[in-house]
Amino acid sequence: MNGSEFIVGLLAASIRISTPYLLATLGEMFAERSGILNLGIEGMMFFGALAAFLGTYFTGSLAVGLVAGILAGVLLGLLLGVTTITLGLSQHVVGLGIFAFASGLGMYIYRLSIGTPVRPPAIQAFQPLVIPILSDIPLIGPIFFKQYAITYVAFMLVPVCSFVLYRTGFGLGLRAVGERPGAADTVGISVARTRYIAVVLAAGFAGLAGAFLSIVQLNTFVPDIIHGRGWICIALVVFGYWQPARIMWGALLFGLLDACQLRLQGFGWNVPYQYFMMLPYVLTIVILALFQKRARAPGALLVPYRRE
Repeated sequence: MNGSEFIVGLLAASIRISTPYLLATLGEMFAERSGILNLGIEGMMFFGALAAFLGTYFTGSLAVGLVAGILAGVLLGLLLGVTTITLGLSQHVVGLGIFAFASGLGMYIYRLSIGTPVRPPAIQAFQPLVIPILSDIPLIGPIFFKQYAITYVAFMLVPVCSFVLYRTGFGLGLRAVGERPGAADTVGISVARTRYIAVVLAAGFAGLAGAFLSIVQLNTFVPDIIHGRGWICIALVVFGYWQPARIMWGALLFGLLDACQLRLQGFGWNVPYQYFMMLPYVLTIVILALFQKRARAPGALLVPYRRE
């Protein structure tokens, strides 16, 4: 493999690997913009990955698996909404509880459904969607136009989310609820309804991100399938200053780093592979250290709202 082929393969893999980061972080952005911190995102991604795999495995339909993954996330999002919005419980405690609940229940369901085989069963995963003509462009074509359909959708969601956030009445209301829910309530914006929509949307995106990992990227399900990506997405929201375009660049950065560590392991260097695997998490710590002080979180984040 020559240098240009290596770079093309690396960049194409970076875009592909960044897809779950981008989807889950865009969803987390909506939740936090409304004032709700979703620390259950790792569990939602896990549950979405499991539901998508089982749906596809037992029906043979990737479409059913995809819908199952999204719905699994939405159900956990409703649980988050009831506990944090309606009941006003601690968002930290509830989020971590949902993560533990989804992880434990998910593995229980998996063992009931599949058992404990020596080799995890596999499915026929989604195949890349090659764009005619554009995919034949030298260098650019293989990088951008031989990706999965969900990858194209994820990146098209960036301008859509920006439009919704900054150019629609819902986006204005969402930002108002996240900054000053009391003021938003006085002008007729339902704080609870807005937050529920944002939380369910975030959970659906997280479920879709998990589904991407199991029925698109890996074509199987393993207990460590999410591998901390949900926690990284929480850091990416801070890195992106709660803005879709910046979040996209952050997701691409992590995708590039992930792709690099996978390829570095194949070079045969006499270095334990764990050092390569820790690179994304080291970057997460660096990002939080560098950007957290400069990032301005929504004013009502983590603050429950009780109507007077």
